Amino acid sequence: MVAVGTIGVQEDLSENQRVALLKLLGDEDPAVYQAIREKILACGPGALTWLRPHVLSNDPALRRRAQEIVRRFEQQAADNDFVRFCLQHGEEFELEQGAFLLARTQFPEINVEAYQALLDSYAEELRERVDLTAPARKLLAEINQYLFRELGFAGNQEDYYEADNSYLNRVIDRRKGNPVNLCLVYILIARRLRLPIAGIGLPGHFVCRYQSSAAELYIDAFDQGKLLAKADCVQYLLRGNFSIRDDYLAPLSPRRLLLRICGNLHQIYSRRQLEEETTRLQRYLVALSR
Repeated sequence: MVAVGTIGVQEDLSENQRVALLKLLGDEDPAVYQAIREKILACGPGALTWLRPHVLSNDPALRRRAQEIVRRFEQQAADNDFVRFCLQHGEEFELEQGAFLLARTQFPEINVEAYQALLDSYAEELRERVDLTAPARKLLAEINQYLFRELGFAGNQEDYYEADNSYLNRVIDRRKGNPVNLCLVYILIARRLRLPIAGIGLPGHFVCRYQSSAAELYIDAFDQGKLLAKADCVQYLLRGNFSIRDDYLAPLSPRRLLLRICGNLHQIYSRRQLEEETTRLQRYLVALSR
């Protein structure tokens, strides 16, 4: 099987060979399909020029299988784009760009601009209804009212280890996710409002921190935006028998935040014995850990 992200020796085919492959691609025999699929994948991304027109074929089997192979090529490209992005940047990079590049490795067809426009609209709605100069507790309470009560963002308590909880597009689609990705949504909206909010990577949990010259508050986005004091976070560490370390309460860089997300995904895929996905995420962890 050609793994996502792997680029091997690409094969050039004659016109007659292409026609023969496309004819066999619609064969109902799964063994024939697998053999033809591997042959087309071995041709590399150049095969898209003659394969893509068939994603609209009138033949249901050919259409379905052409779509599957085109999607695999798109995943390979997205995989390479994400790894390249990780290797080309240091600790600080555009977090939103990195998060959507990661999302495209699983959902290559997503319209990133549409999701960004949706985040823009959330921020614009808050800008119109909230006094951004209000005291921190009042300001955050109003933001929480909008995000968690009106829009309905919530922690996925029913299936905490579902992979969709870790991809930004799916968290926005379903308005539910795990702690780090709900905090990611919170952070991306806060940035549009120029609010001093950062991600805090507690062991086993993730929260946001609002810090200004007048206030320091922590936001548990997994718990409907519950507001916490620093002492509450310290108590959490003590209850979990964690040491009280400064780095536990320090903002994470974009690289470390994405590393946390990829670590969660690696754990999820490993638990479910999804070998190809586990290998893919291992590649990301290596790229982000450099």
